[in-house]
Amino acid sequence: MLLQVAHEKTFFERGKKIARTADAGQPISEEKIISFEDPSDLLHLLTTARLALMQVVLERPLSITEIAERLGRDRSAVKRDIDVLADSGMVIVEEKPLPGHGRKKEVRPAAHSLRLEAVLA
Repeated sequence: MLLQVAHEKTFFERGKKIARTADAGQPISEEKIISFEDPSDLLHLLTTARLALMQVVLERPLSITEIAERLGRDRSAVKRDIDVLADSGMVIVEEKPLPGHGRKKEVRPAAHSLRLEAVLA
């Protein structure tokens, strides 16, 4: 997954390139890209706490409680950060059955790696 700061023009150029690739019958890259036009929006999303959370989740899927324990943070604060990351498309939250009874919410990354890119011109 690529998180980048890019202008609207870049978005449409990438779309045209994908269309040309599809028209040529070539395979299309499965890379997931999340673009921000304003660098401050990216910085608002990627706080130090959320980056630490992403590092934990990139290691392996965990429940919200397990993530909070690993990070030494309050569960409700971790849940709020997970909600923000899920809304942005960076993590996926799935309900899983627990052995015996009950359910848990498991958090996993939306991609196997995360690349940050910001070019200010």
